[in-house]
Amino acid sequence: MPRRIGLIKPSNIFKMNKKLFKVILGPQRLMVTMSCVLFHGFGLAQEEKPKKPNILFIYTDDLGYGDIGVFFQNQRKNEGDRSKPWMSTPNLDQMAKTGAMLTQHYAAAPVCAPSRASLLTGLSQGHANVRNNQFDKALTNNHTLGNVLQKAGYATSVIGKWGLQGDRRWSYNNGAWTARPIDRGFDYFYGYMQHRDGHEHYPNEGLYRGKKSVWENTTEINSGLDKCYTGDLWTAAAKRWIIDKVESRSQPFFMFLSYDTPHAVLELPTQAYPEGGGLKGGLQWVGKLGQMINTASGNPDSYFHPDYEHATYDHDNDQTTAEILWPETFKRYATSVRRIDDAIGDIIQLLKDLKIEDNTLVVFSSDNGPSKESYLPENFVENTPDFFDSFGPFDGIKRDVLEGGLRVPTIARWPGSIPENTVVTTPNISYDWLPTFTDAAGLPSPANSDGVSLLPTLTGVGDQKKGTVYIEYFQNGKTPDYKEFSPQNRNRVRKEMQVVILEGLIGLRYDVKSADDDFEIYDVGKDTHQSNNLALFDSLNPIQKRMKDRVLQVRMPDTSAVRPYDGEAIPALRPQPRSKGLRWKSYGGNFPWLPKMDDLVNNGSGTVKNPSKIRYNKINSDYFLLEGYIEIKTKGNYELRFSSEDKALIRIHDITVFDADYGYRPLTQMTRNMRFEVGLHPVKIYLKNANKERNPFTLCIKLEGSSKIVPVEFYR
Repeated sequence: MPRRIGLIKPSNIFKMNKKLFKVILGPQRLMVTMSCVLFHGFGLAQEEKPKKPNILFIYTDDLGYGDIGVFFQNQRKNEGDRSKPWMSTPNLDQMAKTGAMLTQHYAAAPVCAPSRASLLTGLSQGHANVRNNQFDKALTNNHTLGNVLQKAGYATSVIGKWGLQGDRRWSYNNGAWTARPIDRGFDYFYGYMQHRDGHEHYPNEGLYRGKKSVWENTTEINSGLDKCYTGDLWTAAAKRWIIDKVESRSQPFFMFLSYDTPHAVLELPTQAYPEGGGLKGGLQWVGKLGQMINTASGNPDSYFHPDYEHATYDHDNDQTTAEILWPETFKRYATSVRRIDDAIGDIIQLLKDLKIEDNTLVVFSSDNGPSKESYLPENFVENTPDFFDSFGPFDGIKRDVLEGGLRVPTIARWPGSIPENTVVTTPNISYDWLPTFTDAAGLPSPANSDGVSLLPTLTGVGDQKKGTVYIEYFQNGKTPDYKEFSPQNRNRVRKEMQVVILEGLIGLRYDVKSADDDFEIYDVGKDTHQSNNLALFDSLNPIQKRMKDRVLQVRMPDTSAVRPYDGEAIPALRPQPRSKGLRWKSYGGNFPWLPKMDDLVNNGSGTVKNPSKIRYNKINSDYFLLEGYIEIKTKGNYELRFSSEDKALIRIHDITVFDADYGYRPLTQMTRNMRFEVGLHPVKIYLKNANKERNPFTLCIKLEGSSKIVPVEFYR
C-alpha cells in the first residue's frame, strides 16, 4: 500500500538503509552512517561524516499534472472508456513506485519564466525579480540553486533550456546577458540560452520556427548538431556530464536538467529510443560533427511511438460507429511525453550502472500546467489539452492560477532515504526545493528563502515546517471553454490573478481590481473543479479576512509588474503592544551565507529593550536572530532606512524588506518605502556579527511628511 503523508509526526528517528542506519535530524542536521549498532542512550558508538547526496532536478516544459500515468492517465485507461484516449509513462510510474509522489505540488507561476525564476532562487512571486511574462529577463544576482550548492561543495550544471540571461525589454544595459548560468553559480551549461529558442526542437534544421543556437557555457554552437532532437540532445549531454563527474570522484554533483519538451512545436524524434539505457545503452554522446548523439540519423520529425502511431478512439462516443485514428497532433504530443519518460528510465539506469542511485536524490517536475499551443502548420488539428485531459481532474491550463494551471506532476526518488510508495498529499511549492536541497547537503537555507525543506515529509524523519503557498500573475485573455471545466471556469477573464493557501483551503482571485475583492475559497481535496465556492458561507468570513491580510504580508511590490493592490497598507497583527523590547537567540557555526536560523538549535537567548543591549562580545556566536514587533501609531506611508556592519536580513511579517546578505557591502545604507496599518507588525532580524560590534546595525523609520527620522522601537 502507498505510504500517504499528510501532517508528519516526529517518528522513525532511526531508519534502516540496507546494512546501515542513517540518521537525519533537521536542517542543521546530524547525518550519521553507522557500520555497527552500539548505543548507550542516544550516544553513538561510531560516527563518520556522511556523503552528500548527488542531486538531479529534472524539469519539463508545459507537462500537465494529468499527462503522467500514476497521476491521472492510468485512471483513464482503467475506466475503459474508448472515447477517452490515454498515454503511458511506465518509467515515471516506476519512479513513483520507488519514491514519493507529491500530489499537491504547485509551480510558483503558471508560465515558464517566473516559474523558473522562483524555483532557481527559492523566492515566491511576491519576492522574485522575474514576474508575469518577463521572458529572458536577467535572473537576480542573489542566491540560486547553483551558487548555494556550489558553495556547499557541489559541481553544478544546467542542461537544456535557460531563458533568464537578460534582455533589453527588462534592463538598462541594452539587453546584455548578465545572468547566464555561469553567472549564477553553475559550473557548466549546455543548452538553449534564449526563451524563444526552446520553441524549436531541431536547432540546425529549424523545421518550424527557424534555426536556433545551442550554447556551451559562453560558446555559441552553430554547426555539427544535424538531426539532433533537443529532447535527445539534452539527455545525452546530461549523461555525459554525470559520467564525467562520477569518474572524477572529486565532489558530489547538482544538475538542473531543463527539457524544452513537450512545450511549443510538437516535433517528433528521428527514430525509436535506443535500447538498453544507462552506461552502455540508451542515448549516447558520440561527439562527432554531424553525429553528435547516437540518434542524429534518419529523418528529423518522423518517428511516432508505436503505441500511438495507429491508435484509435471512439470520437463520437457511439460504439455502433467505427473508431477513427487519433489526429496527428495528439500522436505527436503523446510521443513527446513518452520520449521524456524513456529518458527518465535511461538516466535512472545510468545511476544504477554507476552505483550511485542510493546516494542520488532525483526530483522530476514541470514548470506549469499544459499548453494549448502546438506551433504546427494550419492543416494540423489544434492542440487542445482536453484530448487527454492533460490538466487531470482539475480546471485550468498554462497561464491559469486554477489548479490545472499550477498543480504539476512531481516525483522524488532517493532509495534508502525516501521510502517506496510514499504519497505526499499536503500542499507544497517549487520554491521549497532550494531549502530542501541545502538541507540534503547538510546546511540551512539562506535567510531570504521563502520556502521550507521538504525532507522531513519525504523521508519521514523529523518535524515538517509549515510552508507558504503564494502565487500572483497577470495574463490577458480567458480560460478555455472546455466541457470538462466547471461552468464558472469556462471563458473566465484572467488579468490580475492571485492564489494563497490557508488552513488547507485555496483562496483564488481572478481579474483582481483591488485588495478588497473577495477571494473564492475552495476545498480542492473534495472539489477538484473548484465549483463550490465556500466563501459564500458566513462561517468562512474570518478566513476571508485572513486571506486578504495574508497576501499583503508576504509580498513586496515590483515596479516592473504593477498590481492593483500594491499601494495597500500592510495589516497589523495585534492592536496593542505588550512591552518594549525584543527576543534574541544566538547560533554557533560557520555558514557560506546568512542562514535562515528558525530551524537551527540556538546556544543562547534572552530579552532586551533594544539591540544595543545585547552583549555581543560576551557571546561565543556570530549569528543572531532578533524577534519582536514595530508599532505603527498612524496609518500611512513610511520610509525605512537600514545599514549593517555585516550580513543581515529583515522581514516584517513575511516580507523581505532589506536583504543585506548576498553581495552586500558593510555600512551601505538601504531604503524602503512601505505603507502600514495602525498596530503592531512582527519583525525578524537575521544578523551576522563576527566582529562583535556593539551596535551591528541601524534601523530607522520616518512617516511621510515628517522631517524626523527616528530609530525603530521594538516591542515583544
